[in-house]
Amino acid sequence: MDKFFKISERGSTVGREVIGGLTTFLAMAYIIAVNPAILVDAGIPFEAALTATCFGAAVMTIMMGLIANRPLALAAGMGINAIVAYTLVLGQGVDWRVAMSVVLLEGVVILILVLCGLRKRIMHAIPVDIRLAIGIGIGLFIAFIGLKGGGIIADSESTFITVGALTSPVCIVSICSIVLAIVLTVMKVPGALLLSIILATIIGVPLGVTTVPTEWNFGLDFSTFGAPLQMDPNTNGIALLTVFAQPALLLAVFALLMSDFFDTMGTVVAVGKQGDFLDERGDVDNIQSILTIDSIGAILGGFMGASSQTTFVESASGAAAGARTGLSSIIVGLLFFVFAFFAPIVGMVSGSATCGALTVVGYLMMTSIGDIDWSRIELAFPSFLIVIVIPFTYSITNGIGMGFISYVLIMVVTGRAKDVKPLMWAASLAFLAMFIFT
Repeated sequence: MDKFFKISERGSTVGREVIGGLTTFLAMAYIIAVNPAILVDAGIPFEAALTATCFGAAVMTIMMGLIANRPLALAAGMGINAIVAYTLVLGQGVDWRVAMSVVLLEGVVILILVLCGLRKRIMHAIPVDIRLAIGIGIGLFIAFIGLKGGGIIADSESTFITVGALTSPVCIVSICSIVLAIVLTVMKVPGALLLSIILATIIGVPLGVTTVPTEWNFGLDFSTFGAPLQMDPNTNGIALLTVFAQPALLLAVFALLMSDFFDTMGTVVAVGKQGDFLDERGDVDNIQSILTIDSIGAILGGFMGASSQTTFVESASGAAAGARTGLSSIIVGLLFFVFAFFAPIVGMVSGSATCGALTVVGYLMMTSIGDIDWSRIELAFPSFLIVIVIPFTYSITNGIGMGFISYVLIMVVTGRAKDVKPLMWAASLAFLAMFIFT
């Protein structure tokens, strides 16, 4: 096992990989409850959505561990699942099977682009400073997710966001999780982030924040599997064929493609920084295999009826906890299999319990901000846009898109258009089309 996963070679141990896998799983376990809750609005039975969510995440994460051998975990992507439920099904009135067909087709297109080497070449065409900014922006995004989920950041009608009710039980548990995560990290306690999640979950029991299960659901429902090949009740035809008959759905394929394409790119760079698999130029080692698995995740997610399976940015928490190999991904995948039967246990881990771990991970990802050359506006301003737009718009894709477009624009007006690599031009034009038409 040590030789297969290169555990010693990468300066890790089996114990660290297990702790890293547990940390990643707990940080992203919310998807087991959240994804089915969203897909229910699209007309999918909760039990079927839960089964598809767990099995899709398990299969793809284990595949990532075995083939790419990196500490990256996949599950149904937040944002894409919302597009499926609220834009395609409720907004455009298509059946959920057709919506899953859109996801599958998007995955097929991305896989073709990966196999042609286009996705890898685009990544190499991005200036190093901008790649650093993507990781920093995602770090802020992760911290924002943690603080928002923990109630410390709250909605405000006048200022959009504000400080939450800090004396409420939810915030008390969140503050405890932050203090625990910081103190344990400073003290270099093994598994500090995982331990902070567990202790905060226990603290939340008497405060009523941690919900103790009263019922156990052991059932599985595979009725969503093969969704694109099932019949579309609106047309009485195969769901997959419905997509080709409606141009608006083909536009949705493009919109999902842009989101999946660049979200994963940014996530892999961010996790690579934490997991020490970036080279001196900021390139990701064995990126081709990582992107291939991620692309297959979209295909499998659509086929299973779980929405696109994409690489989760919460993987950075496991990397920060010491994970360096695919063994941690195997741990995550096996836990998803197990909790397909024991979902109520995952429901005990609240947003307040993971608040501290995600906030500390955000801090760790911010530490490379000084490596950006802020004296060169053609690199500094696009980097600035990326860093602020990702958390402010709750979208990695939006941040990357605005950064790319501004970079090309500045290079043109300063007479350096020839220095922009062709694939940066292509990516920027694609983003421009996405912002205008979708």
